[in-house]
Amino acid sequence: MTSVHITEADSIDELIADCADIPPSVRRHETRAPLPRQAPVWEVTEGCHAQVRDIDEYV
Repeated sequence: MTSVHITEADSIDELIADCADIPPSVRRHETRAPLPRQAPVWEVTEGCHAQVRDIDEYV
């Protein structure tokens, strides 16, 4: 078993070097973005109209 001593990186260059030491088998993670979904069709119904029908009276 290998002993590992973890320290904080003091610079971005040190962080990049630390990350480069990570084995590819650990870094490799293929994630595919989900396919875009079709948005449901939306239409103005009588119920929508009823909600705002008398809005001028309240404004």
